[in-house]
Amino acid sequence: MPPAGSRPVDNLDDDDYPAYTMGRAAEMLGTTPAFLRALGDHRLITPLRSEGGHRRYSRYQLRIAARARELVDQGTAIEAACRIVILEDQLEEARRINDELRSRDRESASKTTA
Repeated sequence: MPPAGSRPVDNLDDDDYPAYTMGRAAEMLGTTPAFLRALGDHRLITPLRSEGGHRRYSRYQLRIAARARELVDQGTAIEAACRIVILEDQLEEARRINDELRSRDRESASKTTA
């Protein structure tokens, strides 16, 4: 159910909006619902639940699942693939934060020298 006050069009642009059913997500990824459940069991992705209790996946979660599937298809055990994807995601976030802090430091340094 969309949050109160949100417009349906806003949800189309929201990477975190749980728009996809398990069947549709599995079809899009070329995998099985069991694979998606396994990713949940290994805590890589946690789908939201509809009012009826059905799993719903966001585009962001599908990108994460697709990366895990790539690794599994290359022969990586699912547990290891999930850990690798988690670490890659954490590294990307750390780099983003680092870039932000460097940008702020440069701005701050330029203001003090001006």
